[in-house]
Amino acid sequence: MQNVLNTLRVLEELAARQPVGVAELARAMELPKSTVQRALGTLHTAGWIKQTGATPTRWTLTTKALLIGRQATGELGLRDVAVPVMEELRRSVDETVHLAVPEGERVVLVERLETTQPVRIVLPLGQNLSGHASANGKAILAARSPEAIERYLAQDLTRFTATTIDDAAALRTELDTVRARGYALNQGEWREDVSAVAAPVLGPDGSPVASVSINMPTSRCDRERLDSLGEHVRAAAREISTALGYEAPRRARTG
Repeated sequence: MQNVLNTLRVLEELAARQPVGVAELARAMELPKSTVQRALGTLHTAGWIKQTGATPTRWTLTTKALLIGRQATGELGLRDVAVPVMEELRRSVDETVHLAVPEGERVVLVERLETTQPVRIVLPLGQNLSGHASANGKAILAARSPEAIERYLAQDLTRFTATTIDDAAALRTELDTVRARGYALNQGEWREDVSAVAAPVLGPDGSPVASVSINMPTSRCDRERLDSLGEHVRAAAREISTALGYEAPRRARTG
């Protein structure tokens, strides 16, 4: 029982002091470092905390705490969950990070965290984004139901630039690729000077409630970098989805 109490105390102290290292926690709590280290290991294994990547090792909470709080006190807003994850994403890649939400057939930009770099992409909040030529739009569209996708494909697909996918069959193939890969790419398909990579944020029922994207000038990226950034944005979207209550289906065991 004492081990459980110590672990919960460490969690509470870490929440108040994050990011924090084991030595600082041990001093603040007047506990042996070995006791605090064991508690941190337990919390890390359970998914409550994560390392910041700094040296020496420092720890912060994950969004799992937000999910538990949501279940205890009521629905947590999308921005409340997404913005801390977006801030961490922005710090790690130093590019502009966007949050967009579906509104009917439209995709609307609702949050923006800007890069520190002087050359940047600036889109106004409330901007309508293309459902088939922007990374956010394709990420959300690919996560929709087959019926919703076919309704969209039945429309005229506006051609914005020379690289826009405006053929229904080609776009259907592109959406299959987005689902398999877990993120969507935009290499100057909406605006020639804008490139981006985005992943869908899923609600408890598995439907897309938003998308999170990394956006940059086309001149500052190539396909290799976009794919590298795709790993980051996919992980961020999954973290937000989990905090909102989405549970990914478990793969059936074979053999």
